[in-house]
Amino acid sequence: MSEISREVLLEGLSALTGITVKPHTEFQEVSTAVELTVENVLHVVFKTWLEFVVPGLTSLMSQLSVKSEVSSFQREFFVDMDKFFDPKFDYDFRSGTSSSECSRGKESYTRPWGWYRFALKVLDKYPDGNAWLGPDGWRRHSVDGEWPVSFHGTSIEGAKTITGTHYRAGPRDECGRGIYSTPDISIADKYAMAKKFTSKNGKTYKVIMQNRINPKKRVITKTKDYWLIPVPQETSPEKERKIVERSIRPYGILIKED
Repeated sequence: MSEISREVLLEGLSALTGITVKPHTEFQEVSTAVELTVENVLHVVFKTWLEFVVPGLTSLMSQLSVKSEVSSFQREFFVDMDKFFDPKFDYDFRSGTSSSECSRGKESYTRPWGWYRFALKVLDKYPDGNAWLGPDGWRRHSVDGEWPVSFHGTSIEGAKTITGTHYRAGPRDECGRGIYSTPDISIADKYAMAKKFTSKNGKTYKVIMQNRINPKKRVITKTKDYWLIPVPQETSPEKERKIVERSIRPYGILIKED
């Protein structure tokens, strides 16, 4: 099975964010460019989807982002691959399969078979330590303090499908304003939450983000297939930033050939 190249990975990041992402080595003056980091990638990735499900929403994505990112949405981002990714935790799920049950954060977890996971460099990134990730290694059971896994890729088609068939998100509706994801990658894939892109190599791929979600902060929707991190309408930008950081954290980028 062929490897997924660095170039395809960058194309996948571009598809996730909706913005051209280039390696920082291509910028002559890095100080004038906008950097995509582990800390801000979630804000950038959820921008389009959040603006769709909550019409008129601007603050959560524009005001929470760093270094004038609101004006950068029509420009380019750069990424320092060594700071952004952690290859020693990458995992190739493309060739395996298993029916054995396992759990993360005391929730059922099906490994993303068929995908290749590029690990983000998240160790020691948050003030509350690394317990939310759980220990590294192949295991079936949860550990104390670990957060459950969720998936999202934020295509606008996915946003339309979710809001049209499961709930209508908004500040006055039952589910409410915030960030939605699913614990089931097959649902994320089926309902177009995975972004599709065609690489310069001529092949078509899908890309999706793998997160950990704080079980104390989420709301489980009626269908139980989607989880919400509520962000109330009148929340200040600084408080919104804290809510997101304490509630949902990306730790992997998943890619597979379509």
